[in-house]
Amino acid sequence: MKHHPSYAVRPLLPVYPEPVDTPPAQRRWILVQDSSVLFRSEPAPGTVLMPDPLSAGLVCGAPVYLGTRDGFVYYVAEVSAGTTLPAGWQPAPVRELSGKVPEGDMAVASYAMRILDFDRSTAFCGRCGAATRPLTTERARACTACGRIVYPRISPAIVVLIKRGEEILLARSPHFTPGIFSVIAGFNEPGENLEQTVHREVAEEVEISVRDIRYFGSEPWPFPDSLMIGFIADHAGGEIRIDNQEIEAAGWFTREALPSLPPGKSISRALIEAWRRREI
Repeated sequence: MKHHPSYAVRPLLPVYPEPVDTPPAQRRWILVQDSSVLFRSEPAPGTVLMPDPLSAGLVCGAPVYLGTRDGFVYYVAEVSAGTTLPAGWQPAPVRELSGKVPEGDMAVASYAMRILDFDRSTAFCGRCGAATRPLTTERARACTACGRIVYPRISPAIVVLIKRGEEILLARSPHFTPGIFSVIAGFNEPGENLEQTVHREVAEEVEISVRDIRYFGSEPWPFPDSLMIGFIADHAGGEIRIDNQEIEAAGWFTREALPSLPPGKSISRALIEAWRRREI
């Protein structure tokens, strides 16, 4: 059974060429300040989508076109630190917006941060150093000198819930919030398929082997550019021995004695909750 978690909302439709001469009333903006997105919590349910800030006198950097949805055209732009914000608006990291704004807004905010980061990091060609320009036919940038075209990078990573009878393996990274445990995760390496990544990451982090790897679902994780691919696997052998680098603690847990878990609607939490409900 394949699971498609509800948090994987497609944010916008990137229509090309970019619509021109759009009336201000049909524009929506996501504004970024440092590494945070501006949002308004009142009136509920909150939003990150602002009407045209230029007409309101809010000074922004150059707008970056994102896409369209429901007759509106969306842009992201930066506002400098210290800028006086409109009444009721405040900055917050995207991950902290869960529960404060609708899932659709969360998806747009995440996408906006990713595209803005892409434009920042590819303003100059990585091959010859010349300036790049955005293409008008797709989401890409082209070098003005050598013509090299670059696209937003996507870094695939696996997350895997490992089962042993009525127990699952949970571990904690030293980078986690104190007390939080989660499933094993790691990035795909060149030359690997995803199943090989599962085997390698599990062996590296806890030194056990797994079998019967099956797909669960996926989640875009644009912090800055990951795609999380979720799997379920069964314990095949070996005793837990942590690497003491990426993992500082790990163990087998029953449904009745789970540790503190990742908050929100991450795919890691979705895997654990599906197991807790005996769906997987």
